[in-house]
Amino acid sequence: MLVVLGNTEVSLIPRISMAGATPELTKLTPPADAEYLFYEKPRIIDAIPVTPEGHPTPAIITKAAKELAGFPIMIVRGGTYLAPLVPHVHISSYVGKDFRKGKALLEAEEIINRATIFGKELNKLTLKELVIGESTPGGTTTAQAILWALGYDAKTSSASPYNPQSLKEKVILEGFERTGIKKGGLENKPLIALKEFGDPMMATVLGIAQGFERDVILAGGTQMLAVAALLKAMGEDLERVMIATTKWVINDKSSTFKETAKEIGVMYYYANLDFSKCRFKGLQDYERGYVKEGVGAGGATWLAMKRGFSERDVVKKVEELYEKLIY
Repeated sequence: MLVVLGNTEVSLIPRISMAGATPELTKLTPPADAEYLFYEKPRIIDAIPVTPEGHPTPAIITKAAKELAGFPIMIVRGGTYLAPLVPHVHISSYVGKDFRKGKALLEAEEIINRATIFGKELNKLTLKELVIGESTPGGTTTAQAILWALGYDAKTSSASPYNPQSLKEKVILEGFERTGIKKGGLENKPLIALKEFGDPMMATVLGIAQGFERDVILAGGTQMLAVAALLKAMGEDLERVMIATTKWVINDKSSTFKETAKEIGVMYYYANLDFSKCRFKGLQDYERGYVKEGVGAGGATWLAMKRGFSERDVVKKVEELYEKLIY
């Protein structure tokens, strides 16, 4: 399993991202998520990333699945403010720009090329499939912008039960106004769409998926729909691609995950995790629409289940890890 880290200036727009206690702290979320997978707590900050309401990062689910099933995780720096303090593959340090003010990712081709080289090298390992997760604050807004530019009438999810959809749409339309395009205006120009509105995580996952020749599991929510849409627009066969997410994304009525996946033509699996009987409110609130997905939580659960563990096993392990954090 890979976890690709990315940052975009879009996460600094107030109230648009819930992947950090404050907009400024979203700069630290990707490396902190990565570090938590390997340590008791992150090294870059002395706490795990939380939403503004204090709900724990979905990295806790990925960590639980990893500790249960023992599968390897490799961290990939797609483009972040800071490098994680764990061993990782460096693709780039380019951070996505605020697409209202200018092109989001001028370096898209360079990132894709480097990531493709990495993907090709992974072919030399005896892997049947590659699971790719991500940690990218603000990424649901860049994803929705990409989907709109490619012609999909999509709504992406949020780490809050109060999806800031009107704010996302306002921001996206301001970006469209800058470029002079309308929905579907870049339908046959995926690379231009990525340069104008994307983020470095998308470019990195895109390149790895293009370089790797076997099955690819895009572990994430509506952000991975944008990656799948870009792959399709670039002529990739989506028969070898599947999205692995969680039931919280599938059940999110403020997003169009199921409809957009069908329109793109990509298969999906969802982890049916149930936190309703957990002892801790921070976890119970996942059932109320908080957090939902991230850091490859659905894909990590899928891997654990392939190795003989149940969704209930993963939930129990998440509780154990959460207890260590709060006591």
